[in-house]
Amino acid sequence: MAKPLSEGLEVPQNGPKKKSWAYVPTLYFCEGLPYEIVNNLSTIIYKNQGVSNALIGQYTSLLSLPWTIKPLWSPLVDLFLTKRKWILITEILLAVLIGGVALTLQMPQFFALSLLLFFMTAFVSATHDIAVDGYYMLTLSSRGQAFYTGIRSTFYKVAKIAASGGMVVWAGHLIKTGTGITQSWMIVLGAAAAAYFLLGLFHLFYLPHPEGNTRGERRAEPLKWTDFLEPFRTYFAHEKIIPILAFILLYRLGEGMLTRMINPFLLDPVAQGGLGLDTEMVGMVYGTIGISGLFVGGILGGMVISRFGLRRCLWPMAFAIHLPNLAFVYMSTHVPNVTLVSLLVATEQLGYGFGYTAFTVFLMSITGERFKTAHFAISTGLMALGMMVPGILSGYLQQALGYHMFFIVVCLATVPSFFTLFFIPLPDEKN
Repeated sequence: MAKPLSEGLEVPQNGPKKKSWAYVPTLYFCEGLPYEIVNNLSTIIYKNQGVSNALIGQYTSLLSLPWTIKPLWSPLVDLFLTKRKWILITEILLAVLIGGVALTLQMPQFFALSLLLFFMTAFVSATHDIAVDGYYMLTLSSRGQAFYTGIRSTFYKVAKIAASGGMVVWAGHLIKTGTGITQSWMIVLGAAAAAYFLLGLFHLFYLPHPEGNTRGERRAEPLKWTDFLEPFRTYFAHEKIIPILAFILLYRLGEGMLTRMINPFLLDPVAQGGLGLDTEMVGMVYGTIGISGLFVGGILGGMVISRFGLRRCLWPMAFAIHLPNLAFVYMSTHVPNVTLVSLLVATEQLGYGFGYTAFTVFLMSITGERFKTAHFAISTGLMALGMMVPGILSGYLQQALGYHMFFIVVCLATVPSFFTLFFIPLPDEKN
C-alpha cells in the first residue's frame, strides 16, 4: 500500500497525534484575517467614508508598524508561555478588537478611534504571527515545512479572499440595498469578530502539544538581557547579512507602494484616473477573482519549490512576482471592461502568489536552530519595514503623479531587488 504523501512530515507530539493538514490551514487563516482587515479592508472602509488617498496611504501604512517592529518583542514569545498558549490568548483578543472597530464606526471621531483599535489589532496580530510561525516550525520537520509552505500560503490567501472578497462584497451589497455605509461595515466586521472567536475555540480543543513547545531555552533561569539580545546578535552576525538585508527590504518595495493604492484605483471615478468600480464589484474583482489567483499561485509555488528547490526556482519566481505589475500601467491608460480587469488582476496576483513562495522559503532557510521563532520574526519585521515606508509615501506620490506615472514608478521600484539575487546565500539542496 502506498504511504500517505504527508507521512514523515510531522515531529513527535505529546498526547494523541493530530494531523497537521487540519490545523495548519486554520492557523494561517487566523494569521491572515486580521492582517488583511487592518492593511486592506481599512483602505476600502476609509475610501467609502471619503478619506483622501494621501491620508489612506499614510495612516494605513503606519498601521503595519507592529509587524515591522515585532522582532523587538519576539524573544519574549520564546521566553514566556508556550507557542500554543500565545496563539490561544491572541486569538481571543483579536476577536474582541475586531468587534471593537465595528463599534467605533458610528462615533463622531471614528477615524481616530478606529485607527487606534486597528493599531491595537495590528500589535496583537503581529504577536500571533510570531507564535504561529514558531509553532509551525516546532510541529513540522524540515521536509514538512517545505511541503506545507504552499498550504500555509494558500490559506493565508483564503483569509484575504474572505476579507477583501467576501466581506467587501457583503458590505457593498448591503450598501446597494439601502443599508448605510457605516451600518454595513459594522455588520460585516461584527460577523468577522464572531467567526474569529469560533476559530479560537477550535484551536483551544484541537491544537496538539508538540515536544519542545516550552517557554524557551532558559526557562529555569531568571530572565536576562542577554536572553533578549542574543537572537538579534546571532541574526545580524550572519556572514552575508548585508545582502540578506538588501534582499528582504527591496524584494517587495514596489508592492509596498502598489498595495495601498489598488483599492483607491479601482474605486476612484474614471475622471480621476481610476476604474470607477463600486464597492461590491471591487470585492469581486480584486478580493475574490484576483486573490483566487494568489490562491492558485501559492499552491503552485509550494509544489514547484518543494520539487526543484529554492536555488533553481529563485530567479523565475522573482520575475513572476514583479513583471505582472505592468498590468496596472496598462489599466491606468486603457480603462478596460470589467472582464479584462478581472483577468489582468488575477494574472498579477497569480504571479505574486507564485513568486512570494521563494521569499518565504528563503526566510525560513536563514533561521538558526536555537532561535527559529525569533529569527523568522526579525526577517518578517524587516520585510514589513520594506513595505511600510514606500506605503506611507504611496498616496502622496499618486496624488502628485497621477495613477499612470505612479504605476510606472512601482514597476521601476522592483528593479533593485533583482541585483540582490546575485549575492544572497542559498541553502545546499539535494533533489
